[in-house]
Amino acid sequence: MADDKNLRALFLHQLKDTYFAENAILKALPKMAKAARSEELRGALSVHVEETREQVKRLDQVFRSVGEKPEGVTCQAIQGIIAEGEEVMQEFSGSEALDAGLIAAAQAVEHYEITRYGTLLAWAKQLGLGEAEGLIKETLVEEENTDELLSELAEEAVNPAAA
Repeated sequence: MADDKNLRALFLHQLKDTYFAENAILKALPKMAKAARSEELRGALSVHVEETREQVKRLDQVFRSVGEKPEGVTCQAIQGIIAEGEEVMQEFSGSEALDAGLIAAAQAVEHYEITRYGTLLAWAKQLGLGEAEGLIKETLVEEENTDELLSELAEEAVNPAAA
């Protein structure tokens, strides 16, 4: 039994978790974009919807590259993060602080994804999964760039407007 509980099995489990998370995020992002008051934030979230679609396709490729069928396992962490974002949208709807709350929720998602992709990348390297490694690295860079963009948007425009 313990023989099948190795790093590859852990990699596959986290890959399935991440696949579920990305698909859940794909459903949540358009709602966040629609709720945003700032045109810049709405645009950034809309761009990330398209990026996330490509990330899901990339995950499909990772699954194929390791000889597995793309499938998800329920990720309670992302469900909780998304639920917090929905709560912010309801509680701060119509207020100047809404966009600041949306950015905080979006960055919680990004930080979760960055940790997941960082770990998957390290494990892919350890397991010698070169094709998967390249695909995961590409997504990790996108997630880090999105996080940086959200920080800039918050600091330069959204947080001052909310204050």
